[in-house]
Amino acid sequence: MARYTKFEKARIIGSRALQISSGAPVLIDVVDVLDPIDIAMREFEKGVIPISVVKE
Repeated sequence: MARYTKFEKARIIGSRALQISSGAPVLIDVVDVLDPIDIAMREFEKGVIPISVVKE
């Protein structure tokens, strides 16, 4: 997994949480988690978020 700055990490998790709250499918198994931010953070930790950062 690539190393991201804290700003990139916040942007990725925030964008993914917005997608989840808008009805996007969740990419991990969640049983007790309902908060989109918590789900996005768990997806980030597992490395399955379909968002990438292009550094120029």
